[in-house]
Order: sequence, then C-alpha cells, then structure tokens
Amino acid sequence: MDFGPVQTEHALGAILAHSVEVGGRRLRKGVVLEQSHIEQLLAANLAEVTVARLGDDDVHEDDAALALAQALVPDAAAANLRLGAVGTGRCNIFADAAGVAQIDAAAIDALNAIHPMITVSTVPKLHRMDAGGMVATVKIISYGVPKSALAQTEAAGRAALSLATATANRVSYIETTLAAPATGKGADVIGARVAALGAAMEAPAFCPHEVAALSDALRRATGDVILILTASATSDTRDTAPEALRQAGGTVTHFGMPVDPGNLLFLGDLDGTPVIGLPGCARSPALNGADWVLERVICGIPVTGRDIMGMGVGGLLKEIPSRPQPRNPNRR
Repeated sequence: MDFGPVQTEHALGAILAHSVEVGGRRLRKGVVLEQSHIEQLLAANLAEVTVARLGDDDVHEDDAALALAQALVPDAAAANLRLGAVGTGRCNIFADAAGVAQIDAAAIDALNAIHPMITVSTVPKLHRMDAGGMVATVKIISYGVPKSALAQTEAAGRAALSLATATANRVSYIETTLAAPATGKGADVIGARVAALGAAMEAPAFCPHEVAALSDALRRATGDVILILTASATSDTRDTAPEALRQAGGTVTHFGMPVDPGNLLFLGDLDGTPVIGLPGCARSPALNGADWVLERVICGIPVTGRDIMGMGVGGLLKEIPSRPQPRNPNRR
C-alpha cells in the first residue's frame, strides 16, 4: 500500500487519509475519491491531499475485517454469536444470547502477532455475557493489509470464538436456617443470577441447618444443578453442608477458592448432578467467586478443583459493603 501526499488532480481512485472541509461540508477520511470529490477539493484550493492507494496484493480494511471476523466465527448460529456491520476497518462480534465467552487465547495471541495492522480484541476468557454484549472486535488499523498476512491470520484464528449458553434448564436451591427464618433475600438474588443465564430456579427449599435435614433435602432435589446456601458459613470439608452431601450419597470434589469474596465455596456431585455450596457473599448481587463457578456449571463448562485453584490471579474482587469483617476496617 502506498501512503502519502499527492497532487489533488492525481488522487482519483485513492483513499482519502484525513478528513477535510470542502464547501462547508466534511469529506471524511476513508472515502474513495471520485471525480466529484476531486473537483470539490480543487474548488476549495486544496492542491495536495494525503491518500492511501492499495496495491494488487492488498485487501481493503473493511473487506479484511469482515473476512477475519468470519474466520473467527465461521458458523455464527452454532457459536451463539452475531457479526455487526463493517465500517472503518472494524467488525464487532456480539453475543446472541446470555452465556459465557469461550475464547482460544492462544489463537488470538498468534493472529495478533502476525501483522501489526491486523488486530483482534476480546473480553476475558470465560467472561459472562448478556445478550447483545460485545465479545470481540476486529480492527484493521491501516486502510489495507497484504492478502498473505490476512490469510495467515484467518488460519490462525479460525473458530477461536464461541459462546456457551445454558445447558441446565432447572436449578434446585436449598437454604438452611438456624433460629431465625430465612428472609428470602438470598433466594431472590441467586434466582436472578440463574435467570440471567437463561435457566430457571425451582421454588426454594428451606430446612434446618442440620446434616440429616439437609441430606433429606438434597435427596429430594430434582434440578440439573443443585445450589446450597447455609445459614452458617462452611469452614471445613466435614462441616454441615459437605457432610450432608456425603450422607445423601454424593461426593465433595473441592473446598475453598482463591477468590475474595468467595473463599468458602465447595463443589460436589450427587448422582451426576453438580452441587455448589455457595459462600455467604452470594446473598449479595455483587460479583463474587461463586459467580465464576455457577456461570460455567450452568453453561455446561466443566469446573474442576484445578480450575478453581487457578482463579487467584484476578480473584481479588471489589469488597461487598455488607461484609461482617471488612478487609480494611478503617475504611468501613
């Protein structure tokens, strides 16, 4: 691609590199100059303009952006994604439903390393998306890029983006109580989280904070995912909720997570149904570690203990105002 100033009369068919005012109107950068544009520029006494002129081996910025976006998402319907309109070398990619963004980070890194004028930006891996949210943007920085470089980026990034949507239709919710009855706040907040992902939470079940009572409630649960919120925090794998899960015939696969708020989460299984023991901070609508596990489980993305233990970097989240023991008491 050639780029630089040329005499206006020689700019026919080139791409205007900088917007200019002509006859009280703005001739925008990126326009392919036609004879009428040349006449307007000369009438405005602009004898020279800066332009870009594509070579035979170059691809226009808009064509390149669309081609790369289509490579990243070759089957938009299957990926639950939607490509936006193309313009100024940009093509945005949107979530077509609520879900969790699945991004091949290695592929994105590889394609971004091929040519500095060809770029892709995304949300973080496994980021929760609302319907219509932007998952990624393809931006061609220059007015055109070499065909060979575009072909390499298309190959490197093929099918690197998709959106996992809810595979769990129904979620069971069990909350334990001590002396005071449950307020329903926790159920409302967690029900909203579940609904935002496209699943439905069954009517909440409440039982005393006792191993036997909770074990019975677990056996009666029929959801695709089971959530437990306890009146007293779980502080050990032998505490009330983990022990109740074992007595119901299930297993505890992991306890604790390096995310704050959210440390006291546990993960388990009951006859093939995922069980999540929620930390007390889940009563707040603020982001906490339980969100990262709940979102993935509802959307059918397996979560292991190793996955949870890898959440520490970036796991220091905004503190919940109602926290009983704030990190910094002096700022309460």
